[in-house]
Amino acid sequence: MTHSPLLSKTIRPIAASSLYGIATYQDKLWAIDARNGYLLEIDPLTDHTKILNPNNTSDFIGATGIAICDETLWFTSDENVYYCSLTDKTWKPELFTRLSYPADGIAIWDCTVYITCQKTGEILIYNRQTQEKITHFYMLGIGMENITVKEEEIWLTDDLEQTVYCLERATGELLFSILTPFENPIGLTFYTEPHTQQEILYVCYGGKEVYIRDNPNADPNHELQYRDRVFIHPLHFKYNAEQKYTLSNGYLVEMSYVEEIAPLDPIVLKDLEWRIALPAETDRQKIRQVTPVGLPFTEEIHNGQRIAVFKFDPLTSKQRYIFGWKAIVEVWSIKYQITPKDCEILPPLTPELKTKYLVDDDNLAMHTEIIQRAAQDAIARETNILRKVYSIRNYVYDKLRYGIRPQIDTPDIALKRGVGSCGEYLGVLLALCRLNDIPCRTVGRYKCPPESDHKNVPLLPDFNHVWMEFYLPGIGWLPMESNPDDIIEGGPYPTRFFMGLAWYHAEMGKGVPFEKLYSEGVPVEKETVSIGELAINHVRFIILEELHP
Repeated sequence: MTHSPLLSKTIRPIAASSLYGIATYQDKLWAIDARNGYLLEIDPLTDHTKILNPNNTSDFIGATGIAICDETLWFTSDENVYYCSLTDKTWKPELFTRLSYPADGIAIWDCTVYITCQKTGEILIYNRQTQEKITHFYMLGIGMENITVKEEEIWLTDDLEQTVYCLERATGELLFSILTPFENPIGLTFYTEPHTQQEILYVCYGGKEVYIRDNPNADPNHELQYRDRVFIHPLHFKYNAEQKYTLSNGYLVEMSYVEEIAPLDPIVLKDLEWRIALPAETDRQKIRQVTPVGLPFTEEIHNGQRIAVFKFDPLTSKQRYIFGWKAIVEVWSIKYQITPKDCEILPPLTPELKTKYLVDDDNLAMHTEIIQRAAQDAIARETNILRKVYSIRNYVYDKLRYGIRPQIDTPDIALKRGVGSCGEYLGVLLALCRLNDIPCRTVGRYKCPPESDHKNVPLLPDFNHVWMEFYLPGIGWLPMESNPDDIIEGGPYPTRFFMGLAWYHAEMGKGVPFEKLYSEGVPVEKETVSIGELAINHVRFIILEELHP
């Protein structure tokens, strides 16, 4: 099959500043610039943008949703739903209905009108001829949602959830959900490429981006500024119904982890083995190639995790080396579709899981009164294991707010303080889950800067990052972010990274320490010498290309 160049092309409409919904009509994309009131026709291949309503922009200012059906344009603005004829170039809108709260998105299928409303959390369904409400479905996310309909399916974007939902049109039941590769998705439409007849799901993104402005009238002349960011990108996905997860837009990434020996104090370590975990192989991450950097290494397998082993005999403070690995890795966004109903009858935990993942083996303060009381309060009377994990997450988000600190304190101190870094969020989550007999472990290490349009350019993460995995017997390990979903004071909180990870999460060191030293066959404890006192680490990502599942 011949693939269309549009399958990987980012569309950047010229002069557009604030797009929300998008629609397809006559091989073009249509959208409304809500700030300026422009009704735009966009050519996906060239980005050419045309204003269709030059004499009547005021009626379209503030529009959020758009749909086209039977030579009729529909759009939402504030509490109102309008329509106008595509054959009447005056573009004079007529009122279809007025809601009690702002209408966000709109879609038309035959004689049915679908309207999303964030304020009520509903998809309102109207009869197109009688203008009477038929019924409503409840929306799944917490953000503003736009909508399109495709045959027997309803498709929604949610700007806060960074998610596209696919629902059954007859019942509103969730079929599957998809993480988008970028934040703030605000519109979607299905487009058929005219030459290849390939169907493309386009998602529109909006918001602000930071840039450095060169201002010759200022001293210093470089200023930090914000500008509008509007673009449209194809969303590719593959739903694995048997294993209950969805993969979406992936990237081929070169990741390098390199240590530079630079001891702070005199040291001699005899027969030293320096072990560094390689990227993990998971449902969403595959290694294509690994090569050594600076020095050769041998490879070992521990608990299913590949480990690079560098040997020095001896290593002294006078020596200087750089050493590490470079890996070519496929990374995808993933969203698991496990529900509480799937967790009603589960097999018992194995003794091995209990011994390894229900104990306090990492200064989790599980013996303290504040942590034990929090473990009880977090789940209340909940008995379903998946709902327990979700309740614990929300409890921790209620009690903590994000803040970076020079050191990681134990969970009891972090909980008393009410402020924590990702590592401290994680410590509290681990402690509360384990006290509730939910096996869990630390995973992660780094996130690639999510600049997927910066291909073949070195990207350096500002911080390392950790999250967790929890274990459901008979199902397996599932991911949960530590703190990025804690974005609204007091909630409600997004669930985008509850059983989901974006493509820019780099998974390493699963079930093993990411980096460990052994001298003469004995582990070197950090109280004797820490890795941070011996070397400076260098982490680099290079995005090579976009992948399609």
